[in-house]
Amino acid sequence: MSQRVLRSVLLVLVLLVVGSALVACGGGAVTPAATDKPVVTDEPVVTDEPVVTDEPVVTDEPAGETIKVGLSFSDFATERWKNEEVLMRQLLEDKGYEVLSQEANHDVKAQNDQIDTMVAEGVKALIIVAEDGDAIVTAVDKAADAGVLVIAYDRLIKTSKIAAYVSFNNVEVGRQQALGVMTALDIDNWDVDAKGPARIVKLGGSPTDNNAILFRQGQDLIVDPYVEEGKVEIVADQWVDNWDAANALKLMENILTSIDNDVDGVVASNDGTALGALQAMAAQGLAGTVPISGQDATADGCNSIVKGELTVSILKDIRDLSPLAIDLVDQLLKGEDAGLEMYTLSELTLNDELTGEVPCMFLPVFQVNADNVYDLVVKTEFQSYDDVYRDIPEADRPAKP
Repeated sequence: MSQRVLRSVLLVLVLLVVGSALVACGGGAVTPAATDKPVVTDEPVVTDEPVVTDEPVVTDEPAGETIKVGLSFSDFATERWKNEEVLMRQLLEDKGYEVLSQEANHDVKAQNDQIDTMVAEGVKALIIVAEDGDAIVTAVDKAADAGVLVIAYDRLIKTSKIAAYVSFNNVEVGRQQALGVMTALDIDNWDVDAKGPARIVKLGGSPTDNNAILFRQGQDLIVDPYVEEGKVEIVADQWVDNWDAANALKLMENILTSIDNDVDGVVASNDGTALGALQAMAAQGLAGTVPISGQDATADGCNSIVKGELTVSILKDIRDLSPLAIDLVDQLLKGEDAGLEMYTLSELTLNDELTGEVPCMFLPVFQVNADNVYDLVVKTEFQSYDDVYRDIPEADRPAKP
């Protein structure tokens, strides 16, 4: 076919297409009748108005970032805190949370700065073991005002802006400490005429820890009636900064020097301070003869009990407290009722100048002594058999559970 003929054929085809289009656009075209029903089409409808629907919008975008929860610890020098950090981290991660964790090494400013940083990094909740329940208030209030849920863990933070305070019955801790020492002295049958009043040393915990105040309240509930009765005399009363065993050692050395080693019992407020005091007492031949209390049922404390040195410790089972705190955070973040009980700050601190209320939950405590350390601590695997009975001859050990 010649090029001239080919061009002619193409021209005819173009004219036919144009003619058909003009007919479709003319008055003979059929338009759809008006209807209340929407026009169904396979083509997407483009509009400037937003589409409103009752159905959830499903997209390929992620639902959101993992919720962050912060852990803030005063220190890891105290044996229990690192153990609880590990446990809480695992429990939070099992629930799908991202965990940020900091340790302040007994530095109040560092802990405040760490809290500020974690808030800036987007945590939605904070679990805090406070170095100083007063000095930390500013950072905690800022966090709460930013919408962060703050849980005071074991140590009270003295502000009503915290979401919860979880701990043990700390007044009962002090009662059981003093009761253990008084029982060891058989104080009800103490012969004052022959011996004079029982000479007692009080070693309180860190004065910046509100728990130390509550422990002392419980101790005094037991000891003060005997003082009033004339059966007990308080020959020294000291507080141990940072719950530090080395500080307790120095204090006890000075106390023993000042009273010429004339002491009948020591009410100390945790295992660390008690073991520090025991070093000073051992140097004077008093360890194992003068009853002394502790707290936390640490491996070292329980080992001292089975060696006949530490008289009594207090079991506060962190295996119960840590899960309680994690479940509480999870409930509060989901807006669920956690069943907390309200206490006033004045009740919790013995300071009538403090106002406001705090939601609380407290767990029970148990006295540990030579008669029950195996059942309460070893059989329950709170501490290992080998740690509790280390350096104890095989013949003097009970069978492994």
